[in-house]
Amino acid sequence: MSSYVINGTESLGVEFGSTRIKAVLIDKDFNPIATGSHDWENKLVNGIWTYSLDDVWKGLQDAYSRLNDDVFKRYGVKIKKLSSIGFSAMMHGYLPFDKNGNQLAEFRTWRNTITSEAAEKLTALFDFNIPQRWSIAHLYQAILNGEEHVKDISYLTTLAGYVHWKLSGKKVLGIGEASGMFPIDSAANTYDAEMTQQFDNIPEVSEFSWSLADILPEVLQAGDSAGTLTENGAKLIDPTGNLESGCILCPPEGDAGTGMVATNSVRAKTGNVSAGTSIFSMIVLDKLLSKVYEEIDMVTTPTGKPVAMVHCNNCCTDLDYWINLFIEFSRLSGSELTKAQIYDMLYNTALDGDKDCGGIVTFNYFSGEPVAKLTSGRPLLTRTENAAFNLSNFMRAQIYSTMAVLKIGMEILENEKVEIDTLMGHGGLFKTELVGQKLMAGAMNTPVAVMETAGEGGAWGIAILAKYAADHTDELLEDYLDKRVFSKYKSSVVQPDSGDVKGFADYMKLYKKALAVEEAAVKNI
Repeated sequence: MSSYVINGTESLGVEFGSTRIKAVLIDKDFNPIATGSHDWENKLVNGIWTYSLDDVWKGLQDAYSRLNDDVFKRYGVKIKKLSSIGFSAMMHGYLPFDKNGNQLAEFRTWRNTITSEAAEKLTALFDFNIPQRWSIAHLYQAILNGEEHVKDISYLTTLAGYVHWKLSGKKVLGIGEASGMFPIDSAANTYDAEMTQQFDNIPEVSEFSWSLADILPEVLQAGDSAGTLTENGAKLIDPTGNLESGCILCPPEGDAGTGMVATNSVRAKTGNVSAGTSIFSMIVLDKLLSKVYEEIDMVTTPTGKPVAMVHCNNCCTDLDYWINLFIEFSRLSGSELTKAQIYDMLYNTALDGDKDCGGIVTFNYFSGEPVAKLTSGRPLLTRTENAAFNLSNFMRAQIYSTMAVLKIGMEILENEKVEIDTLMGHGGLFKTELVGQKLMAGAMNTPVAVMETAGEGGAWGIAILAKYAADHTDELLEDYLDKRVFSKYKSSVVQPDSGDVKGFADYMKLYKKALAVEEAAVKNI
């Protein structure tokens, strides 16, 4: 049992990811001292990717209970008091409520590609890219669809905002998360007032009794007080009643913002790549882009700085399915290799493959991929008749497929002469040492760094933001992270290998041509 004493100075971070709800408890020096998690999965119901809100609370309670078990195992006590808590979740989506707090429509997640008409019209109206997954696109699409519930909307929020609201009573969002609902004016650090008025003036919108400003959450910055945990909120987290109310809550953030914090990528010219169920890059800009690109989302850091985001809906899901196939074969063969060993073996064999994958191309599209102009997806493996079809090339193609669409978006930033000192990599793709990092460096032709904290992820990032709020400091977030958090952690940097750069470029030529095959698969399968 550890000599560490749980004394109520700890901060808790909880992130609702696409496949896992993770809770991380940190001490006053930002060290993770206990964790707990709950696996969950979205469901396709009536053509909509969704999670039930009952599952939100069951998952939170289970993750917290497992965290508590870990605390008891390590320190011999259960959590009673906390200094601060932060909640984060997958960004975007649609969660509307009426004046009595009743849910009006199913939770429509970021994974849905059902708002193309709305996104296109709003992008033209605002002269600002509105991606399909943004909350405002979902709202306008519901209006265009003539959905009955829209007239009764009193509050529209995201998953992170919903959880925070129920636990604190506060209808607020961190600015990074808010920037995935509606465009932000980084000078005013709130929703763009001109665009808000433009939306309200749309004829089919002006018929409603509400205005957009009335139904969106209040925007807060990192470090702002976002309320405290209520008694009912404490019981929602810990039904045993052991957790005390009253601790500080920081502004709820999205997984993009927590990824920036967890990789210390909040200064201009820094960037990170998060690679898990989805993959996205976040590049903090020192100057705005020259024009609007539908492949580039303009969001913000947790303090409101402009960020160019390339978001791709698909990353490791198909890769994991293929590896699970090998795991199944391993079990049939009587092998005693662990799941982790099989992952590492298969990832590492990719480094022995041909730089261009030898004529193999895979598409990992489980859902639509807007950057590739596809509203639906079909996982697909194809190859030329003379392809060098072996395990190393197969695995390299699988890993390349996780970053191929990201490259399409990043090419735009290359053409815009956006400067990136280093990309910080985090997420499942980087768990096996070196492989994902090396191939990503070649694919993006940019140095890629992985910190020793990379495995902690967004739950650790939101725990840091919770402590930042509790510290009531005037220190800028970027200085706070540099001096207090990351000064003691090491990172490894991999420079792009010229052979990998050329090989990935050759792979992308075939990949882009083969997009026509993927399109045909969507239409015919």
